[in-house]
Amino acid sequence: MTVSNVGVLIPIKRFDEAKLRLAPALDAADRAALARTMAECVLRAAAPLPVTVVCDDSEVASWAAAAGVDVLWTAELGLNGAVAKGVAYLRLAGFERVVVSHADLLFATPGSLSNLPRDGVVLVPDRHEDGTNVASVPAHLAFPWSYGPGSFRRHQQAAMDLGLNPTVVRDEDLGWDVDTPADLVQLPT
Repeated sequence: MTVSNVGVLIPIKRFDEAKLRLAPALDAADRAALARTMAECVLRAAAPLPVTVVCDDSEVASWAAAAGVDVLWTAELGLNGAVAKGVAYLRLAGFERVVVSHADLLFATPGSLSNLPRDGVVLVPDRHEDGTNVASVPAHLAFPWSYGPGSFRRHQQAAMDLGLNPTVVRDEDLGWDVDTPADLVQLPT
């Protein structure tokens, strides 16, 4: 499978509403700036793959368009619905594989998303092995997206229910997401 057959999908919520759990440590402007910075890291991690941002916010859509990526409007779908719609959109656009990445991966390195295995279902858990920070799936697969607490185990089970043995990639950089004030205190040096 060539690079051109793989697309990256990044769901991004409003920058000014992102990371509300960080409110005890960061004010609204700092949270929005951090959310934007992390999303920029993830865009670099996708290179050289084409990226589509799914969102329901005009500021995020403008930011993504200015960054040169495709934007798919997904109002009122929630995270799971937005990802499902985005994967279907990329499949119809001719992509054979879709890499879905959260936008809060502060340490995602350039090209790290494009270097993931390209067979079957690939899951990158967060460092707690609770959430799914990155998932790579064949675009035609009717994968049941199930984000939220415990999503890593649910996504593993979903792959097995589809008759696939998921490949789990434990990557220190892709596994570090920022959700709580403790994540900020524990940032690696």
